[in-house]
Amino acid sequence: MLTARSGCTIEDRVIAGSVEEFRKDFISRIWLTYREEFPPIEGSTLTTDCGWGCTLRTGQMLLAQGLVLHFLGRAWTWPDALNIENLDSESWTSHTVKKFTASFETSLSGEREIKTPTISLKETIGKYSDDREVQNEICHRKIVSWFGDSPWALFGLHQLIEYGKKSGKKAGDWYGPAVVAHILRKAVEEARHPDLQGITVYVAQDCTVYSSDVIDKQRASVTSGNADDKAVIVLVPVRLGGERTNTDYLEFVKGVLSLEYCVGIIGGKPKQSYYFAGFQDDSLIYMDPHYCQSFVDVSIKDFPLETFHCPSPKKMSFRKMDPSCTIGFYCRTVRDFQRTSEEITKMLKMSSKEKYPLFTFVHGHSRDYDFASTTANEEDFFSQDEERRLKRFSTEEFVLL
Repeated sequence: MLTARSGCTIEDRVIAGSVEEFRKDFISRIWLTYREEFPPIEGSTLTTDCGWGCTLRTGQMLLAQGLVLHFLGRAWTWPDALNIENLDSESWTSHTVKKFTASFETSLSGEREIKTPTISLKETIGKYSDDREVQNEICHRKIVSWFGDSPWALFGLHQLIEYGKKSGKKAGDWYGPAVVAHILRKAVEEARHPDLQGITVYVAQDCTVYSSDVIDKQRASVTSGNADDKAVIVLVPVRLGGERTNTDYLEFVKGVLSLEYCVGIIGGKPKQSYYFAGFQDDSLIYMDPHYCQSFVDVSIKDFPLETFHCPSPKKMSFRKMDPSCTIGFYCRTVRDFQRTSEEITKMLKMSSKEKYPLFTFVHGHSRDYDFASTTANEEDFFSQDEERRLKRFSTEEFVLL
């Protein structure tokens, strides 16, 4: 397992005046979009998530960024990032519509478009000068493969939908950012891959992060003979206002996105989910999952990587953002989590013009505050309390297409 390295945030790179560095940093993030022609999802005949899977895709992107920080570090960038073709917004959108229409025609005719990889593992590794870079590229590909659109992929669409069934969701339904947060937590907890035993996910309860619950999850490995803390991805579902986003939260959101350990925000605007990764002035920089791409078989050794990296950053005014979202943070150790909670608490107090902050960190366990523990029975995917909370979240007005 590779250790994390410190590095600049997206905003730091832009402020420094290097557009090329910004592009390389942005493109290096893993991009998960609509796909078509993948193996049918169990219990349905669906072979595409076009039109309904965008929040699951943005959730995947947030988790992928957390795994990149965990295994590769914040300073890592993909060496081939600047070789990706840059698509402007207009051509991107028109191409998406054509792809979506063609997918139906193709399904009727039985034809399938065959694409030849242009950046192969052999070619890429041949460029590297040392073993560390080779290992980084192998790790990069492994992370991408965990999000493949196959039933066996640990964090693929098929698995996430399976975990979502306990919340009353099924393939073809719309998912809100809070429901997706719980699905991601369960997916990581259930992953049996040896490389993933050193990381866990915690989801805040009712806008509250219970510090002792987080630390217990991080130290769970100590009882099994491993003296190291587990890294944790903390997910906080929040609302940035009532029916519309309250612009008073803008400075806090910008501050959060500037943090080195922030892994992004699952959010969007009404009827569309985006993965927010940064900001410029009063606009948010995001990755858009609403781009229907062909299925890529990530089980083959030399699968192409281009369609898993976004060539064109987009931005949107903060005012247009839907208030329902989930914020994510990565903490490698217990000490990192404690520093994170202190830093964010100060930011919350400084930015809050209301009586109560957007969310809070409190000492102790959730049970100390008369909340039922969310520790799931090992025989169940979700505890009764979790199922009740998930079904409540599933009625969110955050409708996605």
